[in-house]
Amino acid sequence: MLDQAVQQTTDFAASQNLITDTQAGSIKKTSAAAAKTAEDITPSQEYYIGRSVAATILSQYRAMNNDTLNDYLNTMGQTLALASEKPETFRGYRFMALDSDEINAFAAPGGFILVTRGLIRCCPNEDALAAVLAHEIAHVQYGHGKRAIQNGRLTNLFGVAATEAAKNLEDQQLAQLTQDFSGAVNDVVTQLVRNGYSQSCEFQADRGAVAILKKIGYDPEALRVMLQSMDKRLTPGDAGFAKTHPSPQDRIANIQPLLGTSHTLTSLPGRDKRFRSGTTGV
Repeated sequence: MLDQAVQQTTDFAASQNLITDTQAGSIKKTSAAAAKTAEDITPSQEYYIGRSVAATILSQYRAMNNDTLNDYLNTMGQTLALASEKPETFRGYRFMALDSDEINAFAAPGGFILVTRGLIRCCPNEDALAAVLAHEIAHVQYGHGKRAIQNGRLTNLFGVAATEAAKNLEDQQLAQLTQDFSGAVNDVVTQLVRNGYSQSCEFQADRGAVAILKKIGYDPEALRVMLQSMDKRLTPGDAGFAKTHPSPQDRIANIQPLLGTSHTLTSLPGRDKRFRSGTTGV
């Protein structure tokens, strides 16, 4: 209805020579793009937004200078992603360790996954670390980041920039559009870093992680073990997970029906050796 009203008003303005036919066409296309705000953005758009979000996070958290660890995270992460409902993203998943004792991780749109040293230390073995990565991959597969983007009206910004309306923008207007995009990216970063995903999203990501772990052959019990380890390390008022996530106990209660009654974590010597080697320096 709003789109129809815009078109009628635009047609009238053009008939009265208040705007040119070219401008009228641009306004209509811009209106159509804005009307699609709630629709999914393209994989390439999601990638470029996610890359900007990840770059902003990396300006706040220093990346770990540990190629062995980052290679290990990427090898494991790429394998886990294959067992997810979204095995591929535009230009692929990317995993990186952050040089911070804060217990935290970030799943940016497009498959950019950043994990702090503090969270890796909550993992006693490879299965537990796999549980962390599977949780973040689940955020991507469920589109939680894209949902935040849509709430920030990023889709609308991209729609306007992609239409012919951009051809009619003056330098000052183009600068404003660029500023609006930067502000929208910062809105997404604020949600990821300061506010976190909603409790329902976190619970859904935990359930998704259990499914991924089961499918790929890791012990899903490792997620509970990791959450218990995290619970011992977190203190009220801490930054990171303590501020942005449901409590570890609530998260354990959420996945317990999926785990059953067995609480024995499987230990495989080959994985343990690989874990010790891959996380050297953490």
